[in-house]
Amino acid sequence: MRYTLDTKAVRRLALAKAGLLRPELTGLPGRPGRGERRRRDAALAVIRRFGYLQLDTVSVAGARSHALVLLSRFPDFPADLGERLLQPGEPLFEYWGHEACWMPLALYPLFGFRRRGIRRSDWWARAMDGRRPLARELLRRVREDGPLRSADLEGKHGGGWWDHKPAKHVAVALWSSGELAVRERSNFQRTFDLPERVIPAGLREERIPRAHAVRELLALALDGHGWAATGTLAATWRLRNLKPVLTRAMAELVEEGRAVGCRLRDDSGKETAGWIGPADLELAGNLGRLRPRRDRGVLLSPFDPVLWDRNRVARLFGFDQVLEVFKPAPLRRYGYFCLPVLAGERLVARVDLKADRGTGRLAVLLRRFESTGSPEPGNAAEAEAYRTALLRYACALELTVE
Repeated sequence: MRYTLDTKAVRRLALAKAGLLRPELTGLPGRPGRGERRRRDAALAVIRRFGYLQLDTVSVAGARSHALVLLSRFPDFPADLGERLLQPGEPLFEYWGHEACWMPLALYPLFGFRRRGIRRSDWWARAMDGRRPLARELLRRVREDGPLRSADLEGKHGGGWWDHKPAKHVAVALWSSGELAVRERSNFQRTFDLPERVIPAGLREERIPRAHAVRELLALALDGHGWAATGTLAATWRLRNLKPVLTRAMAELVEEGRAVGCRLRDDSGKETAGWIGPADLELAGNLGRLRPRRDRGVLLSPFDPVLWDRNRVARLFGFDQVLEVFKPAPLRRYGYFCLPVLAGERLVARVDLKADRGTGRLAVLLRRFESTGSPEPGNAAEAEAYRTALLRYACALELTVE
């Protein structure tokens, strides 16, 4: 049987799976209430849904991306807790997904093929070129002296954004290959430790074949996205140059009844091949007939799970998701770290913010409404969505909007 869904149904499904529609439609918690444990559990539920929470260092808006993702789901979620989720005893680990991410600890064995592959990569060879004695010394120090903060690694920082101190570069390589693990983060600084002190023995010792791991990762990505093309599923875990493996994995998911082929038909009648889980196919059909949540506005991180795939955002929302952090200021259209505004099921505006903790103020550097292409809204509903989103965010950070 051939299945087809329209853009509206797929868009609403993506928002429901992302926890951005009514809680009863998402399967994720509503407001967790007070208490750090309740809030941690709510955050863990979001991370389990996607399989990841992408990390990013930019904090100019007052909170980094991983905290922003949680703030958008839970209005009273403390931004500082979003920075402290990775701690000893919590069921998370840090590793490479599509970028550096916090992931459910249970997924650790699925990335064994990646850890093994890194040791055979050209990147590993370059990282270790002339530095193997340094790597041995670093492992000795951690083994004998205990966990080591990245800030404590010796060496002179080179010029340029991506020139790490040699010891830090080696530590990241050892972490990528599984010879070190990230024990925790504080103020966005990693603390490296031996895997046996961070990852339970059963998970460390479980060896999963690559084909099986890829199949399970694709199934997890599909559950997080709702509907997705193969390219999006592969990009979720940076599964590159694996086309035969991906094709076989998706065929097996279909055979197991965990995925079905489903085409997305846009308003012009153009169709895009993709996949969906059987339960989500039914949910998508129901969502297409329902009115979306009357959400008055919420800010999203540019690295939110519904936004990092630029082509998917354009397809589902008709929104040009652009990140201009690396552009020179004169060439930016929307600002340094632009946050989209979601109202109901539409991305109606974007805003570039700068937080000043010293003065307790949140400055709006730039705003743009999609309907007008200007700082002025097209109607009262858009104005209200923008205002509500901004005030909700400022309140969560305990800042005053300028």
